[in-house]
Amino acid sequence: MEIIYVLLAVILLLLVVVLVMMNKAANTSRQNTLQYKTDQLLDSLHRLEAAVKQEMVTNRAETNEAAKNTRTEMTASLQVFGGQLSGAMKNTSDLQKNQLETFSTNLNMLTRSMEDKLQYLTSSLDKKITDLQSGNEKKLDEMRATVDEKLQKTLETRLGESFRLVSERLEAVHKGLGDMQQLATGVGDLKRVLTNVKTRGILGEYQLENMLDQLLTPEQYTKNVKTKAGSNALVEFAVKLPGKDKEQVLWLPIDSKFPKEDFELLMEAYDKAIPEAIEECRKNFIKGIKKCAVDIFSKYIDPPNTTDFAILFLPFESLYAEVIRTPGLFEAIQRESRIIITGPTTLSALLNSLQMGFRTLAIEKRSSEVWQLLGAVKTEFGNFGTILDKTQKKLQEASNVIDEAGRRSRSIERKLRNVQELPAEQVNLLLGDTATPTVANDDEK
Repeated sequence: MEIIYVLLAVILLLLVVVLVMMNKAANTSRQNTLQYKTDQLLDSLHRLEAAVKQEMVTNRAETNEAAKNTRTEMTASLQVFGGQLSGAMKNTSDLQKNQLETFSTNLNMLTRSMEDKLQYLTSSLDKKITDLQSGNEKKLDEMRATVDEKLQKTLETRLGESFRLVSERLEAVHKGLGDMQQLATGVGDLKRVLTNVKTRGILGEYQLENMLDQLLTPEQYTKNVKTKAGSNALVEFAVKLPGKDKEQVLWLPIDSKFPKEDFELLMEAYDKAIPEAIEECRKNFIKGIKKCAVDIFSKYIDPPNTTDFAILFLPFESLYAEVIRTPGLFEAIQRESRIIITGPTTLSALLNSLQMGFRTLAIEKRSSEVWQLLGAVKTEFGNFGTILDKTQKKLQEASNVIDEAGRRSRSIERKLRNVQELPAEQVNLLLGDTATPTVANDDEK
């Protein structure tokens, strides 16, 4: 097919060339010549077409013959493969049959052997179990007698100990009941004490003072302070903070409050689980807390003499927890009255933070003093270096003088090397008493 396509393409190309040449012919002679060549070309094309058709017929016949031969070979191959496969399957089935027969024979032999062994084991086990049962019965009888005897003794001992422990526990319970009665009496006394508003205030004030005493130094806070100008109201405690000037004191007011009645009514409503009563008692409790905050704000906050906020101390964690549990109460009081509500734990953390701030200020003050001392030491050290340089120069000059004296003495010794030494008596006569100390020193040496 590819040859046919090529030949057709050549024919089309030749036709195009002929047409181009015919268009370019300008006169009759050339047209005749072109007509003659065109006829020849057409004859050639007819012959070429006949040859192509013959070639296509030949190719078709050869293709059919090749396909027929291929089918014949494939059929023969498939027949041979089928015969081989059938033989292999027959051999495999025979082999499997022989193996199954052998396996069945072996299985039967193994089954008979296992049955014999199981029968022997069964008889042996029956015999041993019988012997074991008889031995166990004898041992159980002996153990029963021994256990009965020991149980009797143990029971008597344990019962005696149990009665003794019960009597001791009853006595302890009796004593505990007496202690509980005393504790109930103490709780009643405490309740009567807490019913007094002034006593509750003293209790909260005592607890607040104890915490301040443990966490701050006496110089860092003051008791019963007038923090607001023109007012005689005394805040229970005020922490001293550094002001803008060194001598100015900035007060942080801290006051304790204990709204006991509202809190107890709210707790009773919680115990009864009545939603309406809980809501009513909660409103009264919130109103009481806000009243305490407004009271502190109006009496004790006076910037710039004080901070622009104060601290409301609740002496019990349960009371503080109820304030925190009420949605928006803590934030509203802080925003409207500039009061921070604290319990024992939160106040301890706040006082610890203030103590760290006091320590930081003390370190800053001491660091300036240390810096000045280091400046003085630096100045004195510079003076000491100047004096040391001068001393070194003097020592160098003295060393040079001594070296020069040594050179002079060695020169004199060389000059006097040939002079005869005189006896000591003559030296004393000639030089007088000045030579005696020198001689004495030489003798000592």
